[in-house]
Amino acid sequence: TPGMRSGSLMKDVWSGLEALNSGSGYIEKTPSMDAWPIWNYIVGQSVRVVCYTNAAKARLELNNKIVGQTKDYDDNTGIIYWDIPFESGRLEVIGLDVNGNEVIRHAIQSSGRPYALKIVHQNNVISKDKGLAQVSLEVVDEEGIPVMISDDEITCHIVGPARLLGLEASNNSDMGDYTDHVQRVFHGRLLAYIQASGAEGIIKVKFTSPWLKEIQTEIATK
Repeated sequence: TPGMRSGSLMKDVWSGLEALNSGSGYIEKTPSMDAWPIWNYIVGQSVRVVCYTNAAKARLELNNKIVGQTKDYDDNTGIIYWDIPFESGRLEVIGLDVNGNEVIRHAIQSSGRPYALKIVHQNNVISKDKGLAQVSLEVVDEEGIPVMISDDEITCHIVGPARLLGLEASNNSDMGDYTDHVQRVFHGRLLAYIQASGAEGIIKVKFTSPWLKEIQTEIATK
């Protein structure tokens, strides 16, 4: 989901449940919430790490070492941030209560080169009468870590009682045709919409991309 301020996170914030999310970006004069869960930069480059949470405090760790001291929730901006030099690895924001006890954490991980396509979620069974299936996929490296900096071009192939309604990646700057079978991922992610055409059977769906390991799946229509 583009952006950090996701609906599920804000639902937790409003409900009183512990919630925390984090991302990073280039340093700006005014702290911004528009940070993506990306941790791939040039070694030594100064990067702003941003989190928003309903926890009382938060601290920042990189590869299990504290790199951002504990800060209180900022009532004025609604966010907590740290400016640190980039180093590859696992970056974690730890949310704390008023007494300094850990209540929640969120991590982002540096990724390697794009290696394969991975299905994150899909509908396994849909109605044969124009039932709609969504298939969410992402680009991962050889270790299975999402490659958020990927913009690889994906092609969707469908065999069976269905048709592709469209592919979309939530890239507002992309003015291309969302209804064809080819689309670039945005921040390594893509969503396919597939509609049953009226017959029972098995829909075979395959996603391919040059230089990436392909992925295929099946959806039943009943």
